[in-house]
Amino acid sequence: MNTRTAWIVYTVLRLVFFAVPFAVLYAIGWSWWAAAIVATLVALSLSVIFLHRQRTVASESIYDWRNRDRTADDIAEDEAIDSSAAPGSATPGSAAAPDSPSPSGSRGPTDEVR
Repeated sequence: MNTRTAWIVYTVLRLVFFAVPFAVLYAIGWSWWAAAIVATLVALSLSVIFLHRQRTVASESIYDWRNRDRTADDIAEDEAIDSSAAPGSATPGSAAAPDSPSPSGSRGPTDEVR
């Protein structure tokens, strides 16, 4: 299944999965807001159950579109940034400020009295 077909099928079926229950519930006398809530839950459930393949193709197409212009250099830079931000590594601003008093509470010659 190509990407365009998957998107069209996914979108149309999601709309149908919502519109049919909404129309039926509204036609039998439910208030519009209650019918909309129930129809939304029904549409969500049906799409999770029946539209796995279309959702997978659509999400892969989004991933491919998002990463289509990335070069090997971009990927290497992202990996370097991710590895430098690993837990346990120092981050900017995590060190104590240079003008803060020492942990013992004593003042050094450059500290101000406040």
